[in-house]
Amino acid sequence: MSQALQAIQITQSIYWVGAIDWSLRDFHGYETRRGSTYNAFLVKGNSGYILIDTVKRGFEHELEARISSICHLKDIKAIISNHAEMDHSGNLPYILHRIGSDVPVYASMMGVKALAAHFGDNVKAIAVKNGSSLEIDGRTFKFVETRMLHWPDSMWTFDEKEHVLFSNDAFGMHLATLERWYDECDPAILKEEGERYFANILMPYAPLVSKLCASYDSLGIDVAVLCPDHGPLWRNEGIQLVLNRYAEWSNKSRPRKKAVVVFDTMWHSTESMAHAIAEGIHSSGCACTLLPLSGSHRSDVAAALIHADALIVGSPTLNSGMLPKVADVLCYLAGLKFPIKLGAAFGSYGWAPLGPKAVAEQLKSLCLETLEPQTANFVPTPEDLEACRNYGKSIGDKMMSE
Repeated sequence: MSQALQAIQITQSIYWVGAIDWSLRDFHGYETRRGSTYNAFLVKGNSGYILIDTVKRGFEHELEARISSICHLKDIKAIISNHAEMDHSGNLPYILHRIGSDVPVYASMMGVKALAAHFGDNVKAIAVKNGSSLEIDGRTFKFVETRMLHWPDSMWTFDEKEHVLFSNDAFGMHLATLERWYDECDPAILKEEGERYFANILMPYAPLVSKLCASYDSLGIDVAVLCPDHGPLWRNEGIQLVLNRYAEWSNKSRPRKKAVVVFDTMWHSTESMAHAIAEGIHSSGCACTLLPLSGSHRSDVAAALIHADALIVGSPTLNSGMLPKVADVLCYLAGLKFPIKLGAAFGSYGWAPLGPKAVAEQLKSLCLETLEPQTANFVPTPEDLEACRNYGKSIGDKMMSE
C-alpha cells in the first residue's frame, strides 16, 4: 500500500484517517463549491485500534492508505458507526471484508436498523443505548443519541480518556482542505460554509438543535476536541465558538432585520422591479440581499435566509405559472422550514399576472404572513418602478417595526 497518503495525529492516541473530496460540487441539491471531507478516526486501544466511522464509497483506498500508515487493517478491534448515511458508512462492507466480519460494529438502536437496510447481512451491528458507556480494548466510550440531527440514527461518541467528541454531522461543514484544524483555516470561510451547511442540512431540525445546545452542559461530557464528520476539527476556544453559532442559528425566535429578494426574469422587466423593491427595503434601514437566480443557486438562497425574516420572490408569467428556477427554489425551501415572518411576490406579465399569483400561493405555506403581489404589465413604467420602491419600503418599515 502506497504511503503517499498519511494519517494525521490529532491527540496523543487518536488519528484522522478520512478522505478529502476535492471534486464534490453537489450534495443532494446543495451546491458544495469548496468540496468536502469525509472524516474518519482511528483510536488506539491496549492491543489494537477502534475505527470511528468510514468514508464515502469510492474513497476506500484513501481510507485504507491512511489507516495502513498507522497499523495493519487487522489491528482494528471494533468499529463505531455514528451515522448510517452513505458518506460515512459506505465503506463499512469493504473494511469488514478486509479485516474480518467477526469484528464488532457498534451503532445506535436506530443505526442498527439503518445499516441492515443499507447493507443486509454484510453489516451486522450491535446496538448501544443512549447514555451508556462501553469499554473497547481499554478505551471507554460514552454514547449520546442525537435523533433527527439529522437522521433518526444519529449518535455522538465521546472518548473518556482524551475527552474527544465524535459528533458525526453536527458542527461540520462541506469544505475540502488539507488543514485539519479550524484555527488553521480562514475564519471568514469557516463562518460562510458553517452557515451554508446549517441552512441546507440542519435547519429543518433547528428546534432539536436548540434543545440540544441548551442541554449540552448537562450531558456529562467535558470536550477538549470536537470532531465532526465533515470539515475541520474544533479545539480550545473554537469549541465554544461553534456551540454559540449553533445556538444562534437554531434560535428561530431571534429577530432577523433582513429581507432576501429572489427573482428570475425573461426580458429584464421583473429584474427592474426587483432592483426597485430592494432599494425600497434598504431605504427603510432594513438589510437586504438581492439574489438573481441566473447566477444564484437554491442553496445560496437558503444560506441567505439563515439571517432573514422576509422572503420576497419575483417571477414573470410563463405558461400560466412561474419560471422553473423560481419553482425549484420554493420547492427546496419548503423542506427546510425556515422561520420566515413575511413573504411577498412580484413580477411582470402579459395577459394575466398568473406567475406572481402562483408564487404568492406558494409563499403562504412558507411564511407566517404574506402580502398581495406587486405586478406590472409587460415593461414597467417609471410609475410602476416607483410603486415597486414604495412596496419595498413598506416591507422594510414593517420589518424594522417588529
